[in-house]
Amino acid sequence: MRTPGLKIANKFQRVCVPVAPAHPVPDIVDDAREGLLRPPRSLPPKYFYDEAGSLLFTKICETREYYPTRTEDRLLASHAPDIIRIARPGQIIELGSGNSQKTRRLFDACENTDHTCTYAPFDVCAPILEETADQLQAEYGWLHVTPLLGDYHAGLDHLPAFTGRRLFVFLGSTIGNFEPGEAHTFLREITAIMNPGDYLLIGADRVKDTRVLDSAYNDAEGITAAFNLNLLEVLNRELDADFNPCHFRHKAEFVPERSRIEMKLVCNATHQITLKELDETIAFLPDDEILTEVSYKFTHDGAEKLLEEGGMNVVKHYEPENRYFSLILGQFI
Repeated sequence: MRTPGLKIANKFQRVCVPVAPAHPVPDIVDDAREGLLRPPRSLPPKYFYDEAGSLLFTKICETREYYPTRTEDRLLASHAPDIIRIARPGQIIELGSGNSQKTRRLFDACENTDHTCTYAPFDVCAPILEETADQLQAEYGWLHVTPLLGDYHAGLDHLPAFTGRRLFVFLGSTIGNFEPGEAHTFLREITAIMNPGDYLLIGADRVKDTRVLDSAYNDAEGITAAFNLNLLEVLNRELDADFNPCHFRHKAEFVPERSRIEMKLVCNATHQITLKELDETIAFLPDDEILTEVSYKFTHDGAEKLLEEGGMNVVKHYEPENRYFSLILGQFI
């Protein structure tokens, strides 16, 4: 149960522990040179999340149309006690933890069943990690938080060792932002550092009515459009470029043959862009596109197959009545 006195003991644990990369990860200069200079143009979605982009994404999650966040949270609220009962983790380690908002459902379940564990949130932003660790240790006096600073795209080989059963958590249907081969590789990287008996809890968005999917990425308030266009401001700042957002429009649609949402920036007018950091100039014509995000959607069986091909046994598959989303609990044997 809550033990406020433990907050003093935990006070200094909020200092982030650096996690060294296991392999190089391209930076924005590398990715722009590889993806922007010639068609088909694309950029990885990680560059969305500067301060402005992060605030916009928070607003996206609150829109009427964007169902994934609230659906996943409701699933966690309903099934966290069962997840904790099955996994009984000594440590919960979350990849891409953000502000750990939904993960609190697991801590509540621990608290309500007198189960204690430690928590290791792993993400790239030290201030958010430290602030979140402070908040969690104030809310859950029994919880020992060790924030891990690093990029899970750079591999997991150097995560701190832990003696005991771990529950790895990867929420938000972020697995859908990987290309299929990349998703398989990433899950294999997780199982490579798992001990027998460790668990993985993963969120996966499901295939559904195309109108629902398209609406989720084209909200009526235009927040997703602003989020997408903000990427151009990131490029201007980081690459000393001169993109004019007025020359581009947001486009997002479900592509059934690929079972994925494709989000793009589409050019409205003929113009040139200078990227001083790359010493390059790009010519854009009307309807030229930059692919900024893909989000794969899964069937029930496809979501389970994802974990099984990653080397895990599916223990439980949680889904709402409308089957909009899956939470899958897998175990490494």
